[in-house]
Amino acid sequence: MTRAHLPGILAMAAIVVASNILVQFLFGQWLTWGAFTYPLAFLVTDVMNRVYGAGPARRVVLAGFVVGVICSLIGTQIMGEFGPLVTLRIAIGSGLAFLTAQLLDVSIFSALRDGRWWRAPLASTLIGSSVDTAVFFTLAFSASLSFLEPNNDVSWAGEMLPLLGVGPVAPLWVSLAFADWMVKLSLALVALIPFRVITQRLLQPA
Repeated sequence: MTRAHLPGILAMAAIVVASNILVQFLFGQWLTWGAFTYPLAFLVTDVMNRVYGAGPARRVVLAGFVVGVICSLIGTQIMGEFGPLVTLRIAIGSGLAFLTAQLLDVSIFSALRDGRWWRAPLASTLIGSSVDTAVFFTLAFSASLSFLEPNNDVSWAGEMLPLLGVGPVAPLWVSLAFADWMVKLSLALVALIPFRVITQRLLQPA
């Protein structure tokens, strides 16, 4: 790890910490504020991959994972209205989703890096984000995985409601996951602009 990689590590750490804090605050009925900051982690990973390569990008991901674990451990010790702010299932889901999705992002980006400039960041972020959402919400709230934390009552997440209030009936957590996924996909497109600007600047000859 060189000094050049430090900004990526600090940016990833800041995003992870901010997202862990902002996820406690609702934005409307289906989202939290953390849904708007967390996808920026894919931007950091992709910039690192384009400028420095897959190895440094993976090291930044691992640094973010460690920071996330620390945040989860702290969250388990903070009591909210309904118990700890971070439950075991949320901690497991968050950690596995982050690590799996980010490392998948690195692999897909590396496989597509020689194509058009936008193809690698867009494809890797879209696929990584989809995996992230599916893994986190399933592990954290699906009734079929209640054995992961039997004493944690997540029956509220299984309440059957119209999808996003207007669609077919589905468990509440599916609406939460779908809304989160839509935000991630939207930000994946928007993030192409800063990705292009940042990478062009960093790759300019000194």
